[in-house]
Amino acid sequence: MSRKFSVGIFFVAVAAVLIYSQRIALSKTLIERIAEQRIGLNLLADLDDGLHVILCGAGGPLPDPKRSGPCVAVVAGNTVLTIDAGSGGSRNLAAMQFPQGEIDAQLLTHFHSDHIDGLGELAMMRWVNAANTSPLPVIGPKGTQAVVDGFNQSYAQDALYRHAHHSDLVAPLSGAGMIAQEFSSPKLGERVIVFEQQGLTVSAFSVDHEPVSPAVAYRFDYKGRSVVVSGDTAKSANLEAMSSGIDLLVHEALSPELVGIMNRAAKKNGIAIIAKITHDIIDYHASPLEVAEIARDARVGHLLFYHVVPALIAPGMEAIFLDGVDQVYKGEITVGVDGLMMSLPANSEEIESRELM
Repeated sequence: MSRKFSVGIFFVAVAAVLIYSQRIALSKTLIERIAEQRIGLNLLADLDDGLHVILCGAGGPLPDPKRSGPCVAVVAGNTVLTIDAGSGGSRNLAAMQFPQGEIDAQLLTHFHSDHIDGLGELAMMRWVNAANTSPLPVIGPKGTQAVVDGFNQSYAQDALYRHAHHSDLVAPLSGAGMIAQEFSSPKLGERVIVFEQQGLTVSAFSVDHEPVSPAVAYRFDYKGRSVVVSGDTAKSANLEAMSSGIDLLVHEALSPELVGIMNRAAKKNGIAIIAKITHDIIDYHASPLEVAEIARDARVGHLLFYHVVPALIAPGMEAIFLDGVDQVYKGEITVGVDGLMMSLPANSEEIESRELM
């Protein structure tokens, strides 16, 4: 070994020792710089005018590393809405630098637990992230008042603690909790306007999730662009009619083939409860092929699957989920994951997508 090479090795070793000995100080410096760059970032600040759909939860009740409980955010100009509040949704929004304090209202499609179990956390984060002085409006069908009352009671002590600790600068008591705004479920063939602001019109219409009732979907219209978020539903002629010609259909889907595999395994292993559940859930959700038929017949511009059931956690599962879909519907198809944003620029036909997580 040459002398120069040996000297080089020595200095590299010394540098390594010095870096290791200073690793905590170096890490602190790095983390401080990262914190300065990230704290205060606002995902919405640089969005172009249009409709933006963000999946804060693309899954259903089952654990899925890529999909949390059902949660969708819609941004139209300066208006910010969230639809359903599944577990993990609020934390996903935080990870995307989404300003929860700017949420104008929360919409509920129905009251299954996986669609509301994150509601308390989201309302709390909306309150303290912007020191909001008025509660979060929660818009939904009859039954919303009872849901809101329950969460408000559960979070009442938390609100007192946060106010006592942080004062009005962070947690003014007038902004704690939620306030319900109920509407009657529309008749088939009808839509009811539930929210209007700065050019955005949000209308609700009924879907088929029996025995769960009421259950509604929402349509968003803004500056020549249109989106429907289905909530949970079996294949619905009403949803197809209300989605006619829209730009983007965000629709739930359950794969009978994959759930059937789970059902047979449960029966074989003598797990009666799972066998019963996997039998029952098929009839009140739409299959991917049925959703493709809706998208085709409604002449939808782009189809986005969310509330994906079951969890697509093994190689080949997504291929089974989508088997035959592209033969039925010839438009663009996307299987949603947490953090996906679909942007529809105002007065355009373009749809752009990017992942934020």
